[in-house]
Amino acid sequence: MNSENEPGNAVSQRPTLPDSRPVTLRVNGTTHHLQLAPWTSLLDALREHLHLTGTKKGCDHGQCGACTLLVDGKRINSCLTLAVMQQDKAITTVEGLAQGYELHPVQQAFIDHDAFQCGYCTPGQICSVIGLVNEGQAKTLDDIKDLMSGNVCRCGAYANIIQVAREALERNTGL
Repeated sequence: MNSENEPGNAVSQRPTLPDSRPVTLRVNGTTHHLQLAPWTSLLDALREHLHLTGTKKGCDHGQCGACTLLVDGKRINSCLTLAVMQQDKAITTVEGLAQGYELHPVQQAFIDHDAFQCGYCTPGQICSVIGLVNEGQAKTLDDIKDLMSGNVCRCGAYANIIQVAREALERNTGL
């Protein structure tokens, strides 16, 4: 009878995961070739390997929305997806929204409506509003509130953030 530690037993022949593998990410219009551990989240790849720190790490469990960014124009929580899963997709972070010194209309609306206080959640909120417009699901104020509920603002700037989203939908200012 074989014990678990004897050679030839299935337990001793488990495959090992590679320390890293090549991953190609297209972020803000630029292609990046990286060596990443297979379990590296998109959030960690952006912050730790590409030094794009606009996307924030909040809860690291997909509950706060601070890490929201756009993949192919739709919003995702970057802490909940692996970087290897986003190859060949257009990833847009808050750093990629402005055109030179000209802010994206939603970024400008956040300033115009004073829709931030501490600013920690702001990049995720901005990307979420743009994604909300791109996804085309919000038709009413209640839809906006429901679809933005995954983005938490501890400062309580919700009324102004909702106003920005409402204005963006009215003007259809998505990417």
